[in-house]
Amino acid sequence: DLLSVWSATQTPHLARATLAELLERDLESIRVIAPLVGGGFGTKAPFYPEEAVIPAAAMKLGRPVTWQEDRREHFICATQERDQHWDVAIAVDASGKILGLRGSILHDTGAYLPWGIIAPYIAATTFPGPYVVPAYRVDVTVALTNRVAATVVRGAGRPQAVFAMERLMDRVARELKLDRGELRERNMVRSEQMPYSVGLVFRDGKPLVYASGDFPKSHRRALALANYKEFRERQNRARAERRYLGIGIGNYVEGTGLGPFEGVSVRVLPNGRVAVATGATTQGQGTATTLAQVVADEVGCRMADIVLTAGDTAAISQGVGAFASRQAINAGSSARIAATNVRGQIIALAARVLGVPPEAIELEDGRATSQAGNRPSISLGELARVAQGVPGFSFAEGQAPGLESTAYFTPPQASYCNGTHVAEVEVDPYTGAVTILSYTVAHDSGNVINPLIVDGQVQGGVAHGIGNALFEWMRYDADAQPMTTTFQDYLLPTAADVPACRIEHVETPNPLNPLGVKGAGEGGTIPAPAAIVGAIEDALSPFGVRFADMPLTPDRIVEALRRAGAYETLARS
Repeated sequence: DLLSVWSATQTPHLARATLAELLERDLESIRVIAPLVGGGFGTKAPFYPEEAVIPAAAMKLGRPVTWQEDRREHFICATQERDQHWDVAIAVDASGKILGLRGSILHDTGAYLPWGIIAPYIAATTFPGPYVVPAYRVDVTVALTNRVAATVVRGAGRPQAVFAMERLMDRVARELKLDRGELRERNMVRSEQMPYSVGLVFRDGKPLVYASGDFPKSHRRALALANYKEFRERQNRARAERRYLGIGIGNYVEGTGLGPFEGVSVRVLPNGRVAVATGATTQGQGTATTLAQVVADEVGCRMADIVLTAGDTAAISQGVGAFASRQAINAGSSARIAATNVRGQIIALAARVLGVPPEAIELEDGRATSQAGNRPSISLGELARVAQGVPGFSFAEGQAPGLESTAYFTPPQASYCNGTHVAEVEVDPYTGAVTILSYTVAHDSGNVINPLIVDGQVQGGVAHGIGNALFEWMRYDADAQPMTTTFQDYLLPTAADVPACRIEHVETPNPLNPLGVKGAGEGGTIPAPAAIVGAIEDALSPFGVRFADMPLTPDRIVEALRRAGAYETLARS
């Protein structure tokens, strides 16, 4: 008998393996399907108890069982992340060049460890970022508490690390009276230093090595797009009108595309369409479009003729899932490899059927056409039917039936994307309200397969980062009872709070995979809180307020201004 489990998971093959162990069933007797249910963001990656209890109940009762959590259950049961306390220091020389970093991180991991200590480990190894740091020491303490369990959420420890690093850089610039942009570029790893070893070991167990990138170029392009050099003039004009504008910068480097692998199978169907199956899942990342584009380009068909199956363990035997900005690198590379293999099969078979040399065959619009003689051609569907075996036609020696291939790409290490965010804000000191006037991103995710999809990932990531910086706050009382269990008290940014981003892609190809790509799913989120909080502090610099926490809600801003005596200053002006 077959046990079919429909789950909103990001990792259906891992869920199937866990179910097989817990329910003592063979893998092949379980099918896990992850339907199109919207975003996952890391919270849907771990295996939850309900994913075993509901199938067990169905087996016990001999009938289908459905369970859907409500919003309150989700708040108190689904894993969360971001709560860390950092105590860090930076040493610099008189010119602002970094000499070393040291400090400690306290990570609240909640009541148990669904995915170990991934988030604090990533935070500790992300802290140096795009900068040259000659000496480095950070101690990490993971605390088990009676709060909701913590595991990876979009960024996975990196937003905290970038926040700490960029706050330090702003402090150095202020103390040494240096321009914040100039200070950052002065300390960056240069393109000629690539590949650059940070001297740490990343969570994939491999040395943390930046294989490619041009950090100063990303930085310069973001500042230019944001009209950074002219900002002080804008700020001074606004202050003359008793308006408070500020600008903030956030730089980051992110390890993406983690293994161990991802699988993709490509098969030409007798009707001329091309079936693509993958162990990756789709939660709005544009995975289906990206894989269709990669395969269509290789086999010479229209994207509309691609039939994609994702998130179904019955479609492909092995898979990992969607997390860690890994889809384009792992699934995309597997798709390229499998499609290239199928392309070779198509060309070899078409050449045999048409009686022309393989080098004469071109693939386009679902047909294999000879460029020799009277240009005979044959459709992919006809070739697929021949490849199934037809009377009177014999395969060439070594040719297997079908036009199909399955590939499992294994990355040699993480691929490190990078970027710079610049936020320009206006703050109302009387209410603490923050308006983001403009937001600029220069983003390097390697070769860009589909610019619109990557733009969407960056824009959506920025929206997530704005929520982290200004709105989203899971609050607990003194007994660790959750106080924010509905969207009435857990605030999210609305469309009015999220500006359209200016985005530029700085493409430095990645030598670690066939497509030359790097991950793009989290780069919009990671540096956003640092840039926004830095901009708020800059806007309120006449009052001497300093911020080292997020989210910066209006009440926190007003309280900081009150403690600094800002309202007495405003009353006198």
